[in-house]
Amino acid sequence: MKMWKISQIICMGILLVMAIIDIRFRKVPVWLLILGGITGILYQWMQGSNDLWLEAGGAGVGIVFLLLSKFTKEGIGYGDSLAILDLGIYLGFWDLLLVLGSAFLLLVVAGVFCLIRRKISRKQAIPFYPFLAAGYLMSVLAKVQLRNVNR
Repeated sequence: MKMWKISQIICMGILLVMAIIDIRFRKVPVWLLILGGITGILYQWMQGSNDLWLEAGGAGVGIVFLLLSKFTKEGIGYGDSLAILDLGIYLGFWDLLLVLGSAFLLLVVAGVFCLIRRKISRKQAIPFYPFLAAGYLMSVLAKVQLRNVNR
């Protein structure tokens, strides 16, 4: 079985730490997010990325989310959008879409479950980082599984 790359383990660790911070404080340190973006750029440069359009597309998705944060008056928080921008730089367009699709699916399921159980109201905010971390985990596991199937 092919193991995780070191960069994937580091990214998962950072997402888990940020998820804990998001749950506890409902706010994440902006300096960590800026550092994450710089690290993503350095990672792509060190890897000798052959397709800058994929990374630019991933960053573009993050920029769209930053604009959504502005126009929805932080209906989607700036911290969440900056994390999406960082992941977009690190993962590229298609892998970011896989992570976001997984994260939003899990968020919808959890939100509906909490509404049915009356644990939250419709206006209450739910921390997004735990779902982003879970979406990233699902995408990495899916890729590892696909590699094993294709052997």
